Amino acid sequence: MSPVSALPRRKLGRTRLDVSVLGFGTAPLGDLFVRIPDEVAIATVERAFALGVNLLDSSPLYGRGLAEHRCGTALRRVNRQDIVLCTKVGRWMDPFHAPDDAAGFVGGQPHRAVFDYSYDGAMRSVEQSLLRLGTDRLDLLLIHDVDVWTHGRDAIEQRFREAMEGAYVALDRLRGEGVVKGIGIGVNEADMCVRFAKAGRFDTMLLAGRYSLLEQPALAEFLPLAEQQGIGVMLGGVFNSGILATGAVSGAKYNYRDAPPEILDRVSRIERVCAAHNTPLSTAALHFALGHPAVASLVLGGQAPQEVERNVAALSSPVPAALWSDLKAAHLLDASAPVPEHE
Repeated sequence: MSPVSALPRRKLGRTRLDVSVLGFGTAPLGDLFVRIPDEVAIATVERAFALGVNLLDSSPLYGRGLAEHRCGTALRRVNRQDIVLCTKVGRWMDPFHAPDDAAGFVGGQPHRAVFDYSYDGAMRSVEQSLLRLGTDRLDLLLIHDVDVWTHGRDAIEQRFREAMEGAYVALDRLRGEGVVKGIGIGVNEADMCVRFAKAGRFDTMLLAGRYSLLEQPALAEFLPLAEQQGIGVMLGGVFNSGILATGAVSGAKYNYRDAPPEILDRVSRIERVCAAHNTPLSTAALHFALGHPAVASLVLGGQAPQEVERNVAALSSPVPAALWSDLKAAHLLDASAPVPEHE
C-alpha cells in the first residue's frame, strides 16, 4: 500500500503502535441516519487507506454488525499488517431476535444488540467481531459506552462494576496473550475516562465530543491524567455531531440533536473569528483537537470518499497562530488549552 498523501503518525500511548493522526470511524457505515450502498461504504474505507489513514475504528453497535462486515471487505483488499484495527465490546448480537432499538441506524443487520459487560459477554463479542471482520486478530479493543449518556445515572454504577469485574478482566487476558496489542474504553464523558483510568491499566481511550473547539471539559483532569499514565488518546466527535463542520446553520446538530440556541450562538462567534483569519471552521476544529500532546489521533467518520479527502486536505491547510490567541482573548477557548505549534 503506497499512500498518495502520507499522513503524520504518532505513538499510541504505551502500545508499540504508530497511528495516523486521522483515523477512520465507521459509525456512518452502519447506515447511521441514512442508508449507504455497500459499494460506496467500502470505497470510502479504501480511500481512507489510500490517503494514508491506518487506524480503522469500528464497533458491533454500528448497524448491528453491518459496519464490521463492510470493513472486513475493505481489509481483505490491503495488507492486514498495514492497518491498526480497533473494535469494541459491551454488546453482542442476537441473530434470532429483531432489533428493539435502532439507535439511529436506519439500515443495518436484522439482529438485536444485547448489552453485556460480563467476561463471557466480552469474549462472545470479540468472537463475533473477528468473524464479521474476517480476521484472526485485533489490534485494539475498547469497552464501549459505559457512561451516563447511554445507561442513565441510576444504572451507571452497576454497569461500571460489571465492566471492571468482567469485560476488563477478559480484555486484560487477551492483551496478556497477545491477541490484542492494547485495550481501552470508548465513551462520551471525560469523567468516565478518569474513573476507568484510575481503576485499571489501560493503553488507550477514545473520547467523543468532550474535547473540541467548542468545549474542553476533558482539559482539566482527564488529558493530564492520560499524559501522566501514558494513555494514548483518540478523539471522536471533534465536530460535536456536525455543528463544527456545518457551522451554526438551521438544523445544525450538536450531541446528535438539533443544536440549542446557546450552542448556535457560541459557534457563530467562533466562526466569526475563524473568518477573520480566512480559516474554515472545520479546519480550525481539526487542528485544535490535535494540539494537545496526549492526543494521538482524531477518529473521523465519513459516508463517501470525498468526505475523507476533505478531512485530509483540511489537515494540510495551515492555521494562523493569531486565530488561537484571538479565540482565547474572546473567551471562546479555554485559556490553558494547548494549541498547535509552527503554523
